[in-house]
Amino acid sequence: MAQYSDVVMDHFTNPRNVGEIEDADGVGEVGNPVCGDMMTFYIKVDEEGRLAEVKYKTFGCGAAIAVSSMVSEMAKGKTIEEALKITRDGVAEELGGLPANKMHCSNLGADALHKAIEDYLEKKGKE
Repeated sequence: MAQYSDVVMDHFTNPRNVGEIEDADGVGEVGNPVCGDMMTFYIKVDEEGRLAEVKYKTFGCGAAIAVSSMVSEMAKGKTIEEALKITRDGVAEELGGLPANKMHCSNLGADALHKAIEDYLEKKGKE
């Protein structure tokens, strides 16, 4: 059985920022067909270009839920530029590490956030 840090277990059993933002400024969805994990991130950007609200819906294992929760916490309040610097390794580090066979989960979390930001930037460019 995989060993999870106390931080992973905390974010799995007490996930933060779960849900959907109805009028989200950006939405990003990613999935892994091999393991079946799916993550959708929603962002709301304030007038200063900061992520005022970050929510997600995740279908997946405990590590995927913990990763989503951590990514949402890491991104909240950050500028677009700062949030784009959130990496899979950074997420895993914040969680106190992930087993090698669960590192793909941290990749999904960062990717879903980045897709939501890309969606926001694309919409903004079309205004």
